[in-house]
Amino acid sequence: MSQALSKYNALYESMRSRRRRPELPKGLDRKWAHASLRLRHRKEKVSWLRQQAELIDAMSASIRGHSEAALDEAVRETRELIIRGRADEQAVRRGLGLVREVARRETGEEPFIVQMMAAMALVRGRIVEMVTGEGKTLTGSVAAPLIAWRRRHLHVFTVNDYLAERDARSRSRIYTRCGLACGAITQEMDPAERAEVYRLPIVYGTPKQITADWLRDQIRLGPISSAWMGRQMMAAMGSTGAMVPGLRAAMVDEADAVLIDEGVVPLIIAQARREDDMAQVYAEGARIAELLDEGPDYKVEYVRKRTELGRRGVERVRQLVAELSDPIWNASRRAEELIRNALVARHCYLRGHHYQVVDGQVVIVDEYTGRFLPDRSWEHGLHQAVEAKEGLQVTADRQTLARLSFQRFFRSYPFLCGMTGTIADSAIEMEQVYERPVTVMPTNRPLIREQWPMRVFKSAEGKFNAIVEEIRRLYAVGRPILVGTRSIEVSELISQRLEAQGLTHQVLNANFDQEEAGLIAKAGRVGAITVATNMAGRGTDILLEDKACELGGLHVILSEMHSASRIDRQFVGRAGRQGDPGSAQFFVSIEDELIRHNAPKAGAYLASRSASDEIRATRLVRAVLRNAQRTAEARARRNRASVLKQDDWIDQYMPGG
Repeated sequence: MSQALSKYNALYESMRSRRRRPELPKGLDRKWAHASLRLRHRKEKVSWLRQQAELIDAMSASIRGHSEAALDEAVRETRELIIRGRADEQAVRRGLGLVREVARRETGEEPFIVQMMAAMALVRGRIVEMVTGEGKTLTGSVAAPLIAWRRRHLHVFTVNDYLAERDARSRSRIYTRCGLACGAITQEMDPAERAEVYRLPIVYGTPKQITADWLRDQIRLGPISSAWMGRQMMAAMGSTGAMVPGLRAAMVDEADAVLIDEGVVPLIIAQARREDDMAQVYAEGARIAELLDEGPDYKVEYVRKRTELGRRGVERVRQLVAELSDPIWNASRRAEELIRNALVARHCYLRGHHYQVVDGQVVIVDEYTGRFLPDRSWEHGLHQAVEAKEGLQVTADRQTLARLSFQRFFRSYPFLCGMTGTIADSAIEMEQVYERPVTVMPTNRPLIREQWPMRVFKSAEGKFNAIVEEIRRLYAVGRPILVGTRSIEVSELISQRLEAQGLTHQVLNANFDQEEAGLIAKAGRVGAITVATNMAGRGTDILLEDKACELGGLHVILSEMHSASRIDRQFVGRAGRQGDPGSAQFFVSIEDELIRHNAPKAGAYLASRSASDEIRATRLVRAVLRNAQRTAEARARRNRASVLKQDDWIDQYMPGG
């Protein structure tokens, strides 16, 4: 079995990765790099992957006839070939065929042809789109041993600690039989435990955990530029040495969420700069913000999350701060900055949408997954401004020690592959930013999910009334129902309306994330109603009872369109898994955030054309909604591009960073 690295080897591998600085081509070089990528991978089309998978399947009869000892010997021989870099395409096919048999014997799960196609694509370093329910976990565990043999260390990224622990435990028998040890990194582990897990060949964890540990290593290593120098400092660094032994290979589950949605979010390691002596200042800023009038005193740019004081607003701020004793208010520019921050916190960061108050603390909610981000805070005093707005104890201001975007981190891996249910829409971005080609896999069974006509309303009130009425109608039939919402606030609002109607249901949002697996397990039962934020669309399957299939399967109701069509597709994909029956339907209103922020004039025009609250979903209406979504997607792409430019600037002007 592959052994864990020694402390010195871990430090050596870490220093190798530290010196690697990925470059992003610009101008014509960027176009050339993109064309070269497609040229290099031109043969790896779906037809070629199917041919490879069928060749692997043809081996299965002979491999299945192996005794346990013969199978172990065959695995050992193939492993040695791959480790030494002598494996040709036939050896890779044989390796996948052997791991497939190992999976069948150890877990009772035998991958389908399409899963073997996807496993081959992963080994070739591609990003794979597999429809929800097609078995990404099993697919990844077939490809992982070959990647770990060749690259020595593989980090498998999942969306939360629960899935990391679950997958490491459920896949460990496959990996052990393949001569590999695996482990999971979770929030509760201390540094010594983490270091031991990181030295194993296969490590499961979340992007936040592994990236943060990598950043902490860089802080501790400081100016060290070689493992030889590091040897002299290992005693000073403590018994753990370098925690993360380099970045060799990564497999990303839910690749769109991690590489695209999270790509714009920098991970920051910070420490308290001083005690919370600014608490009173933030509280006074929040009080003054309440006294100002939107329009005459200031304007709000909700999309960009910015505010601008007008001439009257500047004058009123000067009058109001003149009564305050803290000298910080004497600096007019600083005073205006604090008030603008307070106004942004008041108008652009909403409780139940962007954050939730938990045990007296502001906890950020991930916009794309609906999960809590308990260890994160907003920068530049914004977090303190939100705490002051809520009347909570203001935490100490923090000083940034290290900063790294997920885009920069994942580009540092020499080998990168991934899986998700929705990535085709972002294929060009994946190819240009990460230099990873995208392949869309066919389903194992035909997809028979029905897409019901969209329903559009002028008011949010009319939309929610229609949603509850539709739930009541389907509940009477006995069909299981999943209601998707963009925020905790909306999920709880719908829950209250269902309670008022006497409809038994369960709520899945960040407030109940510990019960996620149990709640999802019940969502496919006859008559089940589940109201959920985006977190229900990631990582776990909704299994239908036989009776529920007979009644038409799971019906998904989306209470509004998201800012990215991928997230809509991910949620809709909960229905109709593995050829099951199912259906989905959108309910939207002109008052939804997507329309208000991206197409307010077009929305007002559509509302003026209809006498009733419900608007007929004509081609024009659908075009307006889709264009609003495209506008939001384009803005998100620009934000990610600006993060890339910032990363390049840091690499150029801060070479020791």
